[in-house]
Amino acid sequence: MMPIAPLPPTGTAPPLGGSLDTAPPRFDPAEVARLAQQHWGLPGSLQPLTSERDQNHLLRGPQGAFVVKIANLAEGHGVQRMQNRALRHIAARDPDLPVPRVVATHRGGDDVILPDGHLMRVLTWLEGEMLHAAPQGRAQSAALARMLARLTRALEGFVDPAADHILQWDIKNAGQLVGLLGFIDDSAARALCADVLARFSAHVAPLLPALPWQVVHSDLNPHNVLVDPADAARVAGILDFGDMVHTPRVCDLAVAAAYRITADDPFGALVEFAAAYHAVNPLVAAELAVYPDLVAARMVTTISIASWRASRYPENAPYILRNFPSARAGLERLAALDRGAVAHALHDACPIKE
Repeated sequence: MMPIAPLPPTGTAPPLGGSLDTAPPRFDPAEVARLAQQHWGLPGSLQPLTSERDQNHLLRGPQGAFVVKIANLAEGHGVQRMQNRALRHIAARDPDLPVPRVVATHRGGDDVILPDGHLMRVLTWLEGEMLHAAPQGRAQSAALARMLARLTRALEGFVDPAADHILQWDIKNAGQLVGLLGFIDDSAARALCADVLARFSAHVAPLLPALPWQVVHSDLNPHNVLVDPADAARVAGILDFGDMVHTPRVCDLAVAAAYRITADDPFGALVEFAAAYHAVNPLVAAELAVYPDLVAARMVTTISIASWRASRYPENAPYILRNFPSARAGLERLAALDRGAVAHALHDACPIKE
C-alpha cells in the first residue's frame, strides 16, 4: 500500500503532480499527422480533442478512426506506459469490456519517444454519445455502476511501478486540498469544502490504509463515458485512463458516484449506485463505511482543483470547469443527508457476505 501523504502547512498549495501544474503539449497538427503516418502507417485527417494534461487528436482515415495522444512531458514515460499495459491487461481479463485498444507501431512497440522527449501513442477510437450529453436515468446509473465493477475486477492483479505516482485527483490525497480552498470564489462552496476536508482528515484518511487497494481507473466522469445513442442506458465505452493509480478500491466507486447524485433523490442515487456495483464486485463493510465521505471528497477535489487550474490557465477554463456546477450542487445535496440513515440504507442494499 502507498502511505497517505501528510497535510501541507495551512495556506500552501499541495503537490499537484507535474502534469497538473504544466500546460499540455502544443504540437502542430501537421506534424502530428506526419508522425502518425511515419510510425504507425496511419494516414488521415486530424481533429483536435480537448484534454486537461495531454494533446490528443482524432485521426480518421482509410484504416478507421484512432486517437493520437502526445503525453504531457512532466508526467513521465512510466505513467503512459502503465496505461498501455493496463489496457492490454483488461483486454486479456475481460475482452468484452468497451475500452480502447493499444495500436502497435510498425516496429511492434506501444509508443514512440519523440526527439524532444514527448511520448506518443495511438489507441482505437470508440463510437458513441458522450454521457454528459445523453438523457440521464436510474437504469443508466445502474448500468454504469455494473460496468465500473467489471472494469475494477478486470484490473485486479495488475501491478506496475508507475501506479504509485502522486496524483492530486486521487481521493486518498484529498486532505492536501486545504491549500487550494482560497482559489474557490464562491464563499458558500468554499465553506462546504472546508467542512468535508476537516472530516476527511480526522475520520476518513486514518481508515484508508486498511482497505482493499488496487490499480483503478479513478476518473469515471460523464466526459469519460460513451453510451449507445439508441439506448442511453447501455454503456458503449470507457475512455481516458490517464488518472489510473494504486489507491483504495472504493475510491473508484466514489469517483463515479460523485457524478450521479441526482437533484430529485440524492439519497436513493447514492445508495443505488453502490448497490449496483456491489452486485458485481462485492464491497467490504469498511469500504461501505467511508463511501459517502469519499464521494463528498471527490466533489471537493473537482471544485478545488478546477478553481485553481482555471485561475492558472484561463484560456482552458471552460474545459477545466466543466464539472464544477454539478460537483457544487452534489456537495450541497450530500451535506443535507442524514448520515445514520445513509449508513443503514447502504447496509441493507449491500449485504456483506461473511
